[in-house]
Amino acid sequence: MALVNENYLKLPESYLFSEIARRVKVYKEEHPEANIIRMGIGDVTLPLPKAVISALHDAVEEMGTKEGFRGYGPEQGYEFLRKTIVENEFKSKGINIKEDEIFVSDGAKSDTGNIGDILGKNNIIAVTDPVYPVYVDTNVMAGRAGELVEGKWSEMVYLPCTKENGFVPALPQSKVDVVYLCYPNNPTGTTLTREEMKVWVDWALKNDVLILFDAAYEAFISEDDVPHSIYEIEGADKCAIEFRSFSKTAGFTGLRCGYTVVPHAVTAKKENGERVELNRLWNRRQCTKFNGTAYIIQRAAEAVYSDEGKAQVREMLSYYMQNAKVMKAALEEAGYEVFGGINAPYLWMKTPAGYTSWEFFDKLLTELNIVGTPGVGFGPSGEGYFRLTAFGDKDQTVEAMERIKRGTL
Repeated sequence: MALVNENYLKLPESYLFSEIARRVKVYKEEHPEANIIRMGIGDVTLPLPKAVISALHDAVEEMGTKEGFRGYGPEQGYEFLRKTIVENEFKSKGINIKEDEIFVSDGAKSDTGNIGDILGKNNIIAVTDPVYPVYVDTNVMAGRAGELVEGKWSEMVYLPCTKENGFVPALPQSKVDVVYLCYPNNPTGTTLTREEMKVWVDWALKNDVLILFDAAYEAFISEDDVPHSIYEIEGADKCAIEFRSFSKTAGFTGLRCGYTVVPHAVTAKKENGERVELNRLWNRRQCTKFNGTAYIIQRAAEAVYSDEGKAQVREMLSYYMQNAKVMKAALEEAGYEVFGGINAPYLWMKTPAGYTSWEFFDKLLTELNIVGTPGVGFGPSGEGYFRLTAFGDKDQTVEAMERIKRGTL
């Protein structure tokens, strides 16, 4: 008799974005004439950069020749892309990351979820709150989270990030083994300064804690004192694994490509106290469970770092961040309290007095035909907040903001 992994049964029936899609579908069926503007899920809307398209075409043609055809590729990623990443993302910033510390994948979501495969079940996990749901849900699936009690998992440590603490999480006051940090943050759009991040790295080194650092939005950073990589902080290469993505940076949400950095110096303990290199374990995991990212996709990712690719990506990032600037100004003009939108394409706004996150979602949907994301879907501390993304079409973004200003609650 086959037995199920009962941890999956502990998860709420509906994933946050599935519930949003369900509510929008029901409303659209009842009001087919509604012109709905979607500012909820953080998917990009601009086409791929021309340099990327050109590289895809070239790679496809190459694969159609006997000499250029490639079958199974290296699970860690092709050398040409790993070398390009090291040169452009790390060496250029004075960071000593090696090529064999880079693991190319199909995206940061997969890697942040799968990284738990190499970590023991008894680790105590800390997450900032609100938080990207994947961090929590995958630990529930692995049996590390305990039971869901009043919106919190009993064996996880929550680090509130709210207006009251400037969205800067306090260091855990109880023992933890692993902590997830995401900066620039999804969903709040806020950041840590270099000094604030140093506090976390120093604490992790002192307390033997592993930091899982999600840097998927680093390309949107505009302020000088906000680090693009945790490895800009001395000692981070001994306590942190970093996740990167081409999804939002270069519009790869449909192509799927990202990478994870696992320095050789990052270790964890066996039950007997012996330390083990996590690079070796992650390599073993990938070789067993992952068949590598497609050759043509990796050539497309390499093109992001060409002179043309860099210029086209900057133009794309500027487009989205101009949307964020328009949104922030309009929301503040309408009387809302808004955070983020400066170093990230997310705006985190307070809901009007008397409205829960889901009540505000329904009101925006039904009265203004705008779709956002209820803050409580990201964790208990997200209640009373609401996330809007700047990844939409410029004209629709302006239209949505005009609707909000006209229909201020």
